[in-house]
Amino acid sequence: QVQLVESGGGLVQAGGSLRLSCAASGRTFSRYNMGWFRQAPGKEREFVAAISWGDGSSTEYKDSVKGRFTISRDNAKNTVYLQMNSLKSEDTAVYYCAAGESWLAVRSPEYNYWGQGTQVTVSS
Repeated sequence: QVQLVESGGGLVQAGGSLRLSCAASGRTFSRYNMGWFRQAPGKEREFVAAISWGDGSSTEYKDSVKGRFTISRDNAKNTVYLQMNSLKSEDTAVYYCAAGESWLAVRSPEYNYWGQGTQVTVSS
C-alpha cells in the first residue's frame, strides 16, 4: 500500500517556474516507477513524465514538455519531483503523481497508486 501526496502547485506567470513534489509512504518507494500526469478542465488526463524504479536511470516525457520539465527522485526521502521551467498557459492543470509496477506502461494511466493532485495555474 502506497499513499502519495503532491505539493508545490500554485499560481505562476508565464515563463516562470514551479517545483512539484510527491511524497510517498511506505518502505518500498524505490521499487516503483513514478509518473506525473495532468488534467485540464474538460480534457482527458494526460501523461507528462515518468522515471524508472531504483536509480531512475530511465525517463520519459510528453513531447511538449521536453526541455522544460525535469522529473527526478530521491529514494532516501521517498519523494519524486517535477521541476517545471518556462511555464506556458497551456500547462495549467491539476497535476497528479502516480506509482506503478510496470515500466512498459508508464505513458498510460495504468498505475497502481495515485495522489489527490495539486493545482498549477499559469497566468498569461
